[in-house]
Amino acid sequence: MLNATILFVSALAAGSLALLLPKWQEKDFKLALIFAGAYLFSITILHLLPELFADHESAYYMGLFILLGFLLQQVLNFMSSGIEHGHIHHHASPGLQNSVWTLMIGLFLHAFLEGTLLSKQPTLLHHHHGSETLLIGIILHKMPEAFALVAVLLTRLNKQKTLALLVLFALASPLGLLSTDWLYTEAVIGQQGINILFGLVAGGFLHISTTIFFESSPQHRFQLHKLLIIIAASALAILTEFMV
Repeated sequence: MLNATILFVSALAAGSLALLLPKWQEKDFKLALIFAGAYLFSITILHLLPELFADHESAYYMGLFILLGFLLQQVLNFMSSGIEHGHIHHHASPGLQNSVWTLMIGLFLHAFLEGTLLSKQPTLLHHHHGSETLLIGIILHKMPEAFALVAVLLTRLNKQKTLALLVLFALASPLGLLSTDWLYTEAVIGQQGINILFGLVAGGFLHISTTIFFESSPQHRFQLHKLLIIIAASALAILTEFMV
């Protein structure tokens, strides 16, 4: 329950910050988004993929599930109009935006799948540090995501309705975690099913993180401060994965 509580509180706090700060700097938000994207990419490479390919029974097909997860995230991205990647001002034109419920369904499914990574099923490599690395990565990603969601919703809804939808979004990852725990405990799904689920999530993480990288460098212009942020996030991922 601790991880579920942390996931809920972090998303709720970040979204509430957008409610309390009517004026905020977009450049600061984008830098936080780049840091989160770099960490998410790093833990996918360092933690998720090695565990998934360590199981020889599912390794041959794991690339397929990662690819399907990448494509699934593209569908969810279409539904949410890219809020996972920090798209905020793209929603300004009423004629071009998805409905609030289409947006929420896409984001909820994405966040629900994220939460499954923190379930208590046995890890393939039996890492001594458990799921701390993944928890940090999901929190770092979820906080700017919740902030962007509230910023978008405030352009369409009043504060009360926005807060209600924020709470719904904040519940998604904890529900993913708890439901996966229950399904595994009740033997509804086994380790192979868990591996497939995690492969889908890993593909989604690759989609989100690489999209953030590409969109943070328009016209492929080199920017030193963004490179330093990516290096710092990657170094933190290495530290938490191998040294903590």
